[in-house]
Amino acid sequence: MLEQTLTQVIILLGLTVFIILLFKRLQIPASLGYLAVGVLLGSYTPGPVIEEEFIRLIAEFGIVFLLFTIGLSFSMAQIYASRHTILGLGTAQVVLTTAVVAMILWLMGVPAIAAFVIGAVFAQSSSTIIIKQLAEQGEGQTRHGRLGTTLSVFQDITAVPFVVVIPVLAIASTQALAMDLSWALLKAVLAFLLVFFLGRYLFKPFFHMVAQRNSAELFTLTVLFVSLVAAWTTMSLGLSMAFGAFLAGMMLAETEFKHQVESTIRPFKDVLLGLFFISIGMLFNPFSLPDIWVEVLLVTLAIFVIKILLVTLIVRVSGIDLQTAIRTGLILAVGGEFGFALLAIGIDATILEDRMAQIVLTSVLFSMILAPFLIRYNQTIASWFKPRKPILAMTSDSELAPTASEEHVVISGYGRIGQIVGHMLEKEKINYVALDMDAGRVKEARLGGEPVYYGDSSDLTVLEAVGVPKARLLLICHDDLPATLKTLKLARLLNPEVPILVRTRDEVHIEELRRAGATEVIPETYEAGIMLSSHAMLALKMPLAKVARTLQDSRVDRYQMMRELFRSTVEINDCINLPEYLHSIALTEGSSAIGKRLDELDLEGDQVELNALVRDGERNLSPQPDTILMPGDVLVLFGTQENLTRVESRLTNLCVIC
Repeated sequence: MLEQTLTQVIILLGLTVFIILLFKRLQIPASLGYLAVGVLLGSYTPGPVIEEEFIRLIAEFGIVFLLFTIGLSFSMAQIYASRHTILGLGTAQVVLTTAVVAMILWLMGVPAIAAFVIGAVFAQSSSTIIIKQLAEQGEGQTRHGRLGTTLSVFQDITAVPFVVVIPVLAIASTQALAMDLSWALLKAVLAFLLVFFLGRYLFKPFFHMVAQRNSAELFTLTVLFVSLVAAWTTMSLGLSMAFGAFLAGMMLAETEFKHQVESTIRPFKDVLLGLFFISIGMLFNPFSLPDIWVEVLLVTLAIFVIKILLVTLIVRVSGIDLQTAIRTGLILAVGGEFGFALLAIGIDATILEDRMAQIVLTSVLFSMILAPFLIRYNQTIASWFKPRKPILAMTSDSELAPTASEEHVVISGYGRIGQIVGHMLEKEKINYVALDMDAGRVKEARLGGEPVYYGDSSDLTVLEAVGVPKARLLLICHDDLPATLKTLKLARLLNPEVPILVRTRDEVHIEELRRAGATEVIPETYEAGIMLSSHAMLALKMPLAKVARTLQDSRVDRYQMMRELFRSTVEINDCINLPEYLHSIALTEGSSAIGKRLDELDLEGDQVELNALVRDGERNLSPQPDTILMPGDVLVLFGTQENLTRVESRLTNLCVIC
């Protein structure tokens, strides 16, 4: 038995590696490669056959981790913020596509429940194919590209209710259908509330405690434990495991650990999801094509036409121009991986008979194969409907320009130097996001309303998550040389053009860092020497203008970027190790500062400076002196440890700084 199982695993892995290598070389999506492996190893084709139950058992966890990572991409705050735009468009697209397809099939004599499942399958689009193809075409940041990408990702969320509802439809009788659906939705709400409160009051402090141990192994085990516990919780309530994993991911998306969690879970998700696609491929019977090819072609065409028309109509009604609406419709017309997941649920629940399942499966597969071509020529096709307008007008600079939120700076390392840079960027109203591996520092900074996340910048997935491919600048402010070299390599892989500034302690590794991809390297010892020299010259009564010129000449000779960008102004931008630091103080109901005005706190008397006031997650760098303090407010103060300790004790009636 063991020998047979091992033989099957070796055959499975060997063929998968070969097929995926081939598909990568041909630049074909890996998901189609996994489907091909499933077809070759399935019972419908000659050659070795892998036991389907063995694959399906493992593949189910692929869906669990897929939903977990999707949940990480959508926090409650993000969903609420997009309720009037993407939330409305995405929901309308899925609901209308499902309803229209189901109605057409029902009128053709297909049973209502089967028609509903097929409509849900066709409503999905492939985020993987869409994102990859748009990136290759340079259309990822165009208006239609961003809209198509966002809607395709949002479809994955809307698939969650289908995951809950479809199994209920399979077992419910016609008379008790409403009662069974209501009971399933009630259990879904109960699961949401349970995971929500666990996430808010248990997940975050638990992950903070784990992160403080600075153990990658422990962090990975914790991520697996949390995701599977959430999956087990919903399964115990009679719902799908995937639903619980999605809820857990959504709760963790609210925390500073989301990027590192996503990076940790990705290898497990990718491998198990690959096995899921293999299990779907095993369902495909290529020898049935001669009997169903006419239906397959008609259904594939129907998928394209219905989705293009519906998406174009929905986007156009929302107030977006016709050309963008058509191009968005063309992008979203393809079938999707999650459609396979819903189809698998329908087949397991015996909602779809074999011939119908083969037609739907093959049609979705064909639509995914044709998808890259449809997306590649979306501009040409859309121009047919507006021939008088030149094609070049559709790729204007304004359309290709990134949005303001995408023109951001990424800071790796949020210690003293990283914080100085971040605060300067904030004063200049330049968006930035910072990464740090010190959980305590991240917690303190986030309490102060700063965009800091717990994550390892030498991890490719983390760099992707914080937007390095679209960043204006990457700053590496920590002094871990191996991690810096790895970060440089990965950042150059993601964005060859982004300027990268690196901080280093001395000049020993400058050339090595430059060869690795650093645009400029700033050695602390050199800058400290320049500052010490400038103060020495001032102490010797040398004219300020001469001192400034000397500083300028020294830096221009030393830094390539200064030679390219420096003009007549002089910037003294050095980091001095002062005994003062920033500290965030959260005001609770019992704090003595509640109800007082800012100017009544007498911070100047304690030699402490107010850096910012954070209220409801919004940072105010210049709050009015008459601002009344409320529970939940966070004061970001600057001063020495002694003075900060005294002020915190006075304002909160307790001392927490050690």
